[in-house]
Amino acid sequence: MEKGRKYTSESIAVYYQPRLCIHAAECVRGLPQVFDTAKKPWIQPENAGAQAIAEVIERCPSGALQFERLDGGLAEPRPESLKAQLMPNGPLYLRGSLVIKDTLGNLLYEGTRVALCRCGASKNKPFCDNSHREIDFQAEYGVLELEIPLEENHG
Repeated sequence: MEKGRKYTSESIAVYYQPRLCIHAAECVRGLPQVFDTAKKPWIQPENAGAQAIAEVIERCPSGALQFERLDGGLAEPRPESLKAQLMPNGPLYLRGSLVIKDTLGNLLYEGTRVALCRCGASKNKPFCDNSHREIDFQAEYGVLELEIPLEENHG
């Protein structure tokens, strides 16, 4: 699966998949000197340390941002549980060791974070593209959080 556009410094490679981005802006708020949509390129990893960038990327709810440490630092940890969070009138956020395939078995996504469409209007199904805002989606359910521990494979 493609990792997306790559932005590199000596210590970290940042990958961006625009098709997954829902513009939650965790990156922009977290490190505006690295993630600045008014600049070209909009991601400038040389403007902060690898650890700070990794921590901000791990807050990206859609998985549009990923990283690879080039300095020997730790990779993004694989969650030990599956966490699901329904956002009010918005997407379903999932965190965990995720593999999403289409009905033919083609890999659509593999990673640790994703935002899935709940409104049915996304042009990028099964991923959220913020269409819920355009159609004024109103969910029956408020916020719901669920955590399911993953069993270790002892085989």
